[in-house]
Amino acid sequence: MQSGASKTRWLLEYEPEAPRAVEPLMGWTSSSDMKSQLKLWFDSAEEAIAYATRNGIAYVVEPATEAGPRKGLSYSDNFKFSRVGQWTH
Repeated sequence: MQSGASKTRWLLEYEPEAPRAVEPLMGWTSSSDMKSQLKLWFDSAEEAIAYATRNGIAYVVEPATEAGPRKGLSYSDNFKFSRVGQWTH
């Protein structure tokens, strides 16, 4: 199920304090910055701003972007004779 704009919540993410590094043996990407894992969700922009101000966190509010019109697709469109592109399964 997908929620629309009525379920909008605000996200507070910390800026990275340390760069990510690639572990040479396995090639995994890691970081010593524990705040990069932290995501705080708020019900309104005012709550998020109040939390950031109260805790001395610098913040930037990004403007909301409007979603463009969605192209109507159905499952059966995957099997149409006039399908553009190859079926890979």
